[in-house]
Amino acid sequence: MNVFLGEYQHSLDDRGRLSLPKKMRAELDSVEVVLTRGFESCIFGYQKSTWVSEAQKQLDIPVIEEKGRSLRRYIFSAAVTAELDKLGRILIPANLKEYAGIQSEVVVIGAGDHFEIWDSQRWKQYLTEIAPQ
Repeated sequence: MNVFLGEYQHSLDDRGRLSLPKKMRAELDSVEVVLTRGFESCIFGYQKSTWVSEAQKQLDIPVIEEKGRSLRRYIFSAAVTAELDKLGRILIPANLKEYAGIQSEVVVIGAGDHFEIWDSQRWKQYLTEIAPQ
């Protein structure tokens, strides 16, 4: 299993593309990643093979349960496949940028089985909220 680690400061280019950190690209087993709405106003990114197993976990919750319907709608409605170009960039869709409040400056963090894309200011604020006292 590939594990995403670290915290990286990046900027989107003028076309809304993000250059994934080299160390994270090295963990990918293909040029395709899946981006979707995360929690706490960030974007989740999965390598395609991990996404399939993660998606199955959501589908295991019966659709007749409200939790199952809600999670499916939340995660799958925003999910897109993005392909890394030759320079290791992915295009962040406008709806996900808007959801995450991303303008230009971002932080890409490793979160184990996936990576997350945060607006830089939101990430700093979130860290202050979760930091041990």
